[in-house]
Amino acid sequence: MTQPSLAHATDYGRMYSRSTSGSPEVPSITTVISQEHKDMTGWAGHMATSELVNDQRLAAAVGSPAELKRLARQASSAAERFRDAAAARGDRVHHYAEQVALRALGLAETTQAARAALQEHRETRFADRFDEWWSLYGVTPLAAEVTVWNHTLGYAGTLDLVAEIGGRTCIIDFKTKGLTRDGRSKPLNESVVMQLVAGMKGEEMLVDAAAGEWTPWPYGGDPILLGVAISEAEVVAAQSNPALLKAHWFKFCVLRQVWEHSRTTASAGPALRPISPPPVRNPEDPDNERMAP
Repeated sequence: MTQPSLAHATDYGRMYSRSTSGSPEVPSITTVISQEHKDMTGWAGHMATSELVNDQRLAAAVGSPAELKRLARQASSAAERFRDAAAARGDRVHHYAEQVALRALGLAETTQAARAALQEHRETRFADRFDEWWSLYGVTPLAAEVTVWNHTLGYAGTLDLVAEIGGRTCIIDFKTKGLTRDGRSKPLNESVVMQLVAGMKGEEMLVDAAAGEWTPWPYGGDPILLGVAISEAEVVAAQSNPALLKAHWFKFCVLRQVWEHSRTTASAGPALRPISPPPVRNPEDPDNERMAP
């Protein structure tokens, strides 16, 4: 995941400040969404098992408990390594998409260097498919990697792209995807709708990070919210259902409250305290009031 200039890693997740010299004040959109627990233990177990059974050293390790334990320990981190590799690939693809938008806006860009980084990792097909989508949809960028702030609920986030497509303003979030068994792009997760609607509900947009200069958010009227899955085989754009935006916004609001309460309890100190057993009363005391020594 890329790190916008005002974003900070904290004990309570990623948070945003109002300027580069300011302190973190509000959670990021993705931090809020992450309050919804998703059980990934099954996937992690599958990744670990798959790596272990496909390890060419497994046959030679049979009969050696120490070697089997070493292979199992290495396989147990397969999910984390896959996640980190996917995140790094996503950063490279997102960076390329941003540079294409900056080039179209006539701003300073490093498109060739971004493509070269993809080529170094044998990922240029992501860029090729993105270029095809950009041309096919006639994308006219209005702002790239724009940070928005909502004071009413208290959060901030950075949107991948605001663009005009087919005469309509669109707020766009890019997701880098792998392929299904039949060679198609894996589908988007519906949580992208929460991410997009939270971006749409921004009240200010960043102008100058160092100076902490913000301006009213001009794109929250009635935009089309698009999740765009970028894979090596194809780019698939999906519009958020307008009839369901209110429900997803309410869900986001609830998760924002969950984050606040979690931070409050985490910063309040230990919630449990040790307690000693009650003093034993002296059974010989007729009034049963004097404590035993």
